[in-house]
Amino acid sequence: MEVTFLGTASAIPTRKRNHTSIVVKVSDRMILLDCGEATQKQLMEAEISPMKLDDIYITHLHGDHILGLPALIQSLAFRGRDRPLNIYGPKGIGQLLENIKHLGYATIGYEIITHEITEQNCEVYRQDDFKIEARLMKHTVPDYAYKIEQIRQPKFLRQKAIDLGIKPGPLFGKLQSGEDVEVDGKIIKPQQVTGPPRKGIKLVFSGDTIPCDAMVEFARDADVLIHEATFTKDIRTKAKENGHTVAEDAAYIAKDAGVNLLVLTHLSNRYTESKELEDEAKAVFENTHYAYDFMQLVIENKKPTVIKNLK
Repeated sequence: MEVTFLGTASAIPTRKRNHTSIVVKVSDRMILLDCGEATQKQLMEAEISPMKLDDIYITHLHGDHILGLPALIQSLAFRGRDRPLNIYGPKGIGQLLENIKHLGYATIGYEIITHEITEQNCEVYRQDDFKIEARLMKHTVPDYAYKIEQIRQPKFLRQKAIDLGIKPGPLFGKLQSGEDVEVDGKIIKPQQVTGPPRKGIKLVFSGDTIPCDAMVEFARDADVLIHEATFTKDIRTKAKENGHTVAEDAAYIAKDAGVNLLVLTHLSNRYTESKELEDEAKAVFENTHYAYDFMQLVIENKKPTVIKNLK
């Protein structure tokens, strides 16, 4: 997976931080997590073509997470997009998109497919090599965290297949793709010739939420947890009232969930720098970074160690 942070501010952007949006490249798809104001300009700055976007996942319907949608949707039409765009989000996302389609004088020449999430915990997308799950968190409005998880096929046990009388060839391929095969009147199932399940890369994005057990459970053993940390712990009461998490509590979530790397985001404009929040989190969970606009994170072989600045 390749993760690019386009916006890392909270409700009010700053000169250095745009509203929330994150691009994730996984397998053959390019995904946008949230779409704050000016996201399309941030895409241009990062040299990422918006035409390559396949899906947009919205965590919740607060303005700093959705106000980039109208401009992005219309710009894609101006550019001549003709393939569908999938947009996922909580209840109300369908009506929001209908309103956007009729905002001003614009013709949208491609299909926008909306997927409203209404369950507390569900799988919203799956293909052969990865899946995406949504989990309801605790904010002032319905907010979903998303988990993008690689699917790795179990190892094929070649010698075991041969011992069962299967000759190397097409039948091997069928078993590896999950099909039963018949040999001498006997049915051989894939699980008879494959090893235990293998863990794939797992990325979790919190959206906006107060600390909760649901997040710890959802982020269990994640390679990367991207979690909002809007404030420092000295204003924990204010953070909770506004449905947000402080840096220290995000770190405890990461520690309790056993994640590999914690990346904090959604910085309040009251802070000119993120070091204070990062240091607060590192006192609890050492492997913590506070994201900045145009930071890129590459996760390879379950090692989220490559962090660079695109600008």
